[in-house]
Amino acid sequence: MADLLASIKEKFGPEGGDPGQYSPLSLAFIGDSIYGAVVKTAVVLDGNCPANRLDKKAVKYIKAVSQAAAADYLTESGLLTEEELAVYRRGRNANPRTTAKNAPTGDYRKATGLEALIGYLYLKGDMERVIELIHICCREGAQNGEEI
Repeated sequence: MADLLASIKEKFGPEGGDPGQYSPLSLAFIGDSIYGAVVKTAVVLDGNCPANRLDKKAVKYIKAVSQAAAADYLTESGLLTEEELAVYRRGRNANPRTTAKNAPTGDYRKATGLEALIGYLYLKGDMERVIELIHICCREGAQNGEEI
């Protein structure tokens, strides 16, 4: 995916600035897509099956409640660097104009923080860390003890 970012920058325009200069909600916007793409890729690689079953499996990891549980684990376990914690907190404390339909506000905010962190790392070009953190999130944040 690091090559993906380089290709996007090459084809679509300017390199952009320091990822730390983007708003937390902009980081969460791209982080949501990257998180979803990584999880959906892992689900597909786990085995070919009908799309509705793939979607149900992916949603377990992508929904705000699961992301919030994963964010709690990451922040409480000491797995994040100070820089990563700061980005997560910026995202969690941002004031989105929308709310989740199926999640408590606190969980939605934690999920936004996690997505901001993923977006930041992606735009920084650190896909190895993105994959590592999402793997931990899927392992620790998944409902029902199922792992991809």
